[in-house]
Amino acid sequence: MDKGDIVLINFPFTNLIEGKLRPAVVLIETELDVTVSFITTQIDWQEATDILLKPSVMNGLKKLSLLRTGKIATIDKSLATGLLGTLTSNELEVLNKNLILLLKLN
Repeated sequence: MDKGDIVLINFPFTNLIEGKLRPAVVLIETELDVTVSFITTQIDWQEATDILLKPSVMNGLKKLSLLRTGKIATIDKSLATGLLGTLTSNELEVLNKNLILLLKLN
């Protein structure tokens, strides 16, 4: 998995008890884990650092979706069930800039 890949994972809800199979964007991969941000079709939830994603052959999404950069989780790599697609280079560039803002790295 590479940064910007879109994978399917059982993403935990904030209560950490339940989850839902959903697409997520890979941020970091280590030997055992992967850190991801989840994607939702609930576009009304958009925050300043979120990214609107249009469905395409490249990303494998079926509906207009929102990459929720602030919804980050580190999970065991075995929970990633498949590769849907990948972000474009422009989307990846916006993601990097938004993560810098979100994490206050500047």
